[in-house]
Amino acid sequence: MKHVTEHYDIVVCGGGLAGFCAAVSAARHGAQTCLIQDRPVFGGNSSSEIRVPPHGAAAFHAYARETGILSELLIEERAANHEEIFENGWTNSVWDMTMYDMAVATPNLTIRLNTTVYAVEAADRKIRSVNGRVANAETEITFVADTFIDCTGDGVISDLAGCEWRMGSEGRAEFGEFHAPENASMDTMGNSIHFRARDMGRPVPFKAPDWAVKHDDARYFYDDGRIPKELKGGYWWLEIGVPWHTIYDAEDIRHELTRHTLGVWDWIKNKDPKLKEKAANYALDWIGQVPGKRESRRIMGQYLMTEHDPANLTVFEDEIAFGGWFLDLHTPGGLLAEHSEPASKEGYKQTSEYAIKSYCGPYGIPLRILIAKDLDNLMMAGRNVSVTHAALGTVRVMSTGALLGQAAGLSAAIAKKKGIAVSEVPAKAIREVQQHLLRDGCFLPNYGNEDPLDLARSATLTSSSEARLYGMGPESKGFHEGLAVWRDQNHRTLHDYLLQRRGQWIAVGTDVLNKVSVCLSNATDQVQAVEAKLLPVDHIWDYRTEPGAALAATVLQVPPGSKQWIDWNVNLTVEQGLKPGGYIRLDLMENEHVEWHKAGSIEPGHLSAFEIGLGRMRRYDNGVTLSFQVEPAQPVYSASNATSGVTRPHCSTNLWRSAPELPLSQWLQLEWKEAQIVGTVELTFPGHLIREYHAYGPFYRDPQCPKDYSILAHDGNEWTELLRVEGNYQRHRRHHLNAAVKTRLLRIVIHATNGDPSAAVYEVRCYE
Repeated sequence: MKHVTEHYDIVVCGGGLAGFCAAVSAARHGAQTCLIQDRPVFGGNSSSEIRVPPHGAAAFHAYARETGILSELLIEERAANHEEIFENGWTNSVWDMTMYDMAVATPNLTIRLNTTVYAVEAADRKIRSVNGRVANAETEITFVADTFIDCTGDGVISDLAGCEWRMGSEGRAEFGEFHAPENASMDTMGNSIHFRARDMGRPVPFKAPDWAVKHDDARYFYDDGRIPKELKGGYWWLEIGVPWHTIYDAEDIRHELTRHTLGVWDWIKNKDPKLKEKAANYALDWIGQVPGKRESRRIMGQYLMTEHDPANLTVFEDEIAFGGWFLDLHTPGGLLAEHSEPASKEGYKQTSEYAIKSYCGPYGIPLRILIAKDLDNLMMAGRNVSVTHAALGTVRVMSTGALLGQAAGLSAAIAKKKGIAVSEVPAKAIREVQQHLLRDGCFLPNYGNEDPLDLARSATLTSSSEARLYGMGPESKGFHEGLAVWRDQNHRTLHDYLLQRRGQWIAVGTDVLNKVSVCLSNATDQVQAVEAKLLPVDHIWDYRTEPGAALAATVLQVPPGSKQWIDWNVNLTVEQGLKPGGYIRLDLMENEHVEWHKAGSIEPGHLSAFEIGLGRMRRYDNGVTLSFQVEPAQPVYSASNATSGVTRPHCSTNLWRSAPELPLSQWLQLEWKEAQIVGTVELTFPGHLIREYHAYGPFYRDPQCPKDYSILAHDGNEWTELLRVEGNYQRHRRHHLNAAVKTRLLRIVIHATNGDPSAAVYEVRCYE
């Protein structure tokens, strides 16, 4: 056996999305970093070995997709991959290679694949080293580092180091959590394997082996929430945990899952009265043999996050990430239980008490849940962070874990630079962490750009043109090729009748709003009355049904007829509470005979919601704009938005957008009173925000994203092109100029987009 000792600043154990983003983040910030992964590929549950596409907040909230390192990866994968995204089973090696390419290309990063950590040396509240064994290489490596980040999922490093951890569910009395069971237990959510099937174009038989599970009762599937919706891939509910232990009995679980998966496919192919004819031409193409794990150890940190934090949108001073998946707690036992999940048992009903109290976010997440309370140089990221079982239901999804990883890696690198322990970062360096996360393309719900080194913040911004908000109707056309919906999600609407109260966010840019109009249909032969309100809202995710006193209210009279524009002369001014630079929400109350039509296009930053009960609303459909018009047209896409400090719609649109009726090129200009020395220009473009990753097609390049652009500086006499980019499709770009320039005027000129007629920028930053 060969023995090697390696020294690093930071060692990250676990190469799933959390660990991968932690390692890349630390290395990008100058720390000598090693990423140890016990599999031959990166990505964990998202890899081609397990094949679960990353989920996140945008599955439930428009414009809530996670950005940062994860976003770079997902955008790159979509641009390069011929394969569509499906719920489970369809991830291919393009994704593996996208991650591998980033790892290899990242300076300061060493990767050790196929390496399992089996021992930890710790003393005096610090881990000194970890030992790993390289599979098939007869090599053992001792990894010595200043800081360790445990992204193993099972909390292996933390356990070996003697840290306190929890496993299973807290009892309801401990924290008063709605989702906690009455009594505490060691029961956890289970592990899953997935499969892929192909349409062969002709009938193909399937005979299950004798050891496969036999199914004969359709009620097991259709009455208990295990509906095989699609034939070509599946299914999250192929899940087993209890009575087995998800760590120690993982191999037993893998075998049982294989028996059950073959049994489910046998049912579909040979017995299912609804599907066997449709499945006649389908053949099994792949069955996973590396189970994906949802839950095991949760390491106790400096703070224990409960379900009350996401449910109540707790604001943390040490916020470093956000989440927005629902409180998704699967039934212990999975396939062996009465049902696999309470939400699926309800048919994903959106207005039940369980659904309402499970819907949460977007909410902030504190750094302290990533720092082990028992050691000064150990962090965690992923599903092993310091949360209760109930809170894990929302924090555990991979896109949220990736954000936690990026924050952990950055925090460790900053601790190294400042000569402090990572345990001290929340008290001594949290503002620095937050500002670097924002600069690196991340989003924090409660914090914006306040970087004193960003020269753009002191500039005056102008542009060649600015789009205005007029509204849109059912016949409006957009530029959304390749953008669809996550087909497995039960959020799409078949019609737009007002079965519940519904609201449309409208950005405001002037001191006056004279008129709003809505496009409605009334299929009856009588005039229908619809109560309408205009309400103040704090931001685009202000889901309170009554966020404040109505700015205006009326009853609209809707005569019989289809797609009629109904006008409301609201005559609102600032004296009546209108606030330019923010949003209002137009709500129409329930009337089952009236249809409020979706617009045929998506207006940037303009989403809609519907009432679900208990004083709350949630996103309507999959992130759509309802038909509305405003007079006068609102100037809500001004050049100054590019230095608002926020890089997505939130309290305002935060977007500069050129007039779509004018041809490209269009420009955004920064002007300073005194000449500035500019050596770096950083840009954040629109796109890849409104819906979850699952909604984006093969070879996708977001039409809103600038494709060809230039950066120009004025020397007092003429404009000089400093840099030109062609063929861009990434959202976040950082450009180090060949030589710093001294200038009072800087321009970003958008020559072409990937399809949209408007040039657009969320943020521009400049550094010396």
